[in-house]
Amino acid sequence: FFISSLFFAGLCFSLKKMSWSLRAIGVAVASASAALTHSMFFAEKSNVLDASNNGKSEVGDPLNLPSRQDMITLAKSKTVDMVVIGGGATGCGIALDAVSRGLDVVLVERDDFGSGTSSRSTKLIHGGVRYLEKAVLGLDMEQFKLVEEALSERETLLRIAPHIANEVPIIVPIYRWWELPYLWIGIKAYDFVAWISKKKEDVGISSSFMLTKTETLRQFPQLKKDKLKGSIVYHDGQHDDAGMTLAIALTAAKKGALTLNHTNVVKLLKEGADEGSFVCGVEVEDTQSGQKYTVRSQCVVNATGCFTDNVLQMDTPSNSEVVVPSQGLHIVLPEYFCPTNLGMLEPSSSDGRVLFLLPWLGRVIAGTTDSPVEVSSLPHPTQEDVEFVVSELNKKLSNDVQIRPEDVRAAWSGIRPLVRKPGSTSTEDIPRTHFVYISDSGLVTIAGGKWTTYRQMAEDAVDAALESHPSITPQQPSQTKNTFLVGGDRYTPTLPHRLVQLYDIPLEVATHLAQRYGDKSFHVIDIDHQLKPLVKSFPNLQNEVVYACRHEMAQTAVDVLARRTRIAFLDNERALEAVDTVVEIMAKELHWNNSKKTEEKKNCKEFLETMRV
Repeated sequence: FFISSLFFAGLCFSLKKMSWSLRAIGVAVASASAALTHSMFFAEKSNVLDASNNGKSEVGDPLNLPSRQDMITLAKSKTVDMVVIGGGATGCGIALDAVSRGLDVVLVERDDFGSGTSSRSTKLIHGGVRYLEKAVLGLDMEQFKLVEEALSERETLLRIAPHIANEVPIIVPIYRWWELPYLWIGIKAYDFVAWISKKKEDVGISSSFMLTKTETLRQFPQLKKDKLKGSIVYHDGQHDDAGMTLAIALTAAKKGALTLNHTNVVKLLKEGADEGSFVCGVEVEDTQSGQKYTVRSQCVVNATGCFTDNVLQMDTPSNSEVVVPSQGLHIVLPEYFCPTNLGMLEPSSSDGRVLFLLPWLGRVIAGTTDSPVEVSSLPHPTQEDVEFVVSELNKKLSNDVQIRPEDVRAAWSGIRPLVRKPGSTSTEDIPRTHFVYISDSGLVTIAGGKWTTYRQMAEDAVDAALESHPSITPQQPSQTKNTFLVGGDRYTPTLPHRLVQLYDIPLEVATHLAQRYGDKSFHVIDIDHQLKPLVKSFPNLQNEVVYACRHEMAQTAVDVLARRTRIAFLDNERALEAVDTVVEIMAKELHWNNSKKTEEKKNCKEFLETMRV
């Protein structure tokens, strides 16, 4: 592994070096132009805000998005450049990329933004240490390029969404001496690939380092002491995946895209003879009102994740399946099972899968990935799945901190839409690369990939759509690499302290608001200065439910509890306690009658049943 690592990394470094000079010139010019444009724009906005917000220049502009009905009316009234099917990270990314080029875009999502895989991930923004290991040992350039691309995109996400994404240190405990040089070389290779992938405008992420046994236990006292030799600490990115998906969707909407959740595609519209028919739009149903209508477009993009095959077969019934679904299982534990600022990675559990234990939003999430599963809109973990994760974690934890069944506060599964390579026999062997496919009817499909690379996937999909639909004329290249997501433009790490000073609120609440809403936190608080908690043991406020309805396109109680506040993912019992309050607030905002309130409570409780064992 050592010789292979040096050889493979050296080869990649040499190839990189040849292109660095030309790339550096291009990056310098682009960066200077982007920096000048942004500084002029920022200065102009600051002057306006200073005058209208009593000197609080860190306050973000109000979103002021069109109402849902206005968006529907606009979508029906014209032929747009592009319709995007799917409101996960990739679909929302495509809408943002396309609108950043000046295209007229409509996005439709059957459920809510990020309601599928995009809100059910491990919450890491990473390249994948194990993917690099496979690339090196197998001299697999495709896997290497995936890691390189993901590490580059990790930097981009940390830069454009600083309020949602953050760096997280992860400890790898060593219990056998021979693992130390092997893992040290592998993780240092990971650092090296991150370094060669870093752009001039990127800040970079901290390097890995080793700890002795004593220092390991000081940093992570919950670990088992017996036979512990020491540890390696490396760094990756972490985020609120649903919050990030929503920020992408809101940014697209702010720039002019019509983003419609709870809108199901029932039919692809086609024109021309059967053999040469061309996709020219979609027929959709608003699942909230039952209203059906058509949206005509020059191009339709299928970005439906694990439901990719459904749309492909809607286009051509004889299409063979391309997606291989893989399950990722996660459980949520109380915060004391892990340090507040340090996660843990077990590179190989008893069945060979990677296991994570990570601090997240005041709780601890743990889980594993890569097990075959059937596609489902609401995947539900089994008792056996949960017991496996608990058993594996307990092998690494001290006897004083063993996980009991009652410690599991919530559990969920996410389905990853992998694309199988010929000859692959397990989902673990399938790389997370993506592909773009143009059908004979002009339907553009993007499949595969991973959360971290959503932005690059979106850019590739729009590039392919433009190439295959020459009648669509963009006004400029993609701008997403340097576009702050909603809430991030004026965010600073001191924002929580600023909120405490201005509003005299607890630091825990201020930190939560800053990390969820960024520079929009002021608008959330200003809804009602008599701040009321949404549910005990959580920093969430009732104001957030109002804000979700008015500015974040929340349509159901599940939208709020699962993806606007994340309480459903963090503590099932607390989420159940909050249902009545959430429904009552939403009823006032969305004008629900008693029948609708009863229906929402029932649907919400049924959803929460899928988040427990």
